[in-house]
Amino acid sequence: MSVDRVVMAFAGSVVLLSLLLAHYVSADWLWVTAFVGANLLQAAFTGLCPLAKILKAMGLRTGCAFE
Repeated sequence: MSVDRVVMAFAGSVVLLSLLLAHYVSADWLWVTAFVGANLLQAAFTGLCPLAKILKAMGLRTGCAFE
């Protein structure tokens, strides 16, 4: 699995988990969803994604997610 796919899967999982927690525990969990969305938006413009850097350092292969 490429870095791009792992980043998308991780972001989607965190958003869904935070939505579940917001529904069942506290609405404050929506801040996690906002943080993930803001991070994805800034990564689209700057190309800087902290999770991608960590995954690359761990040795995951890079490449397009849809190849």
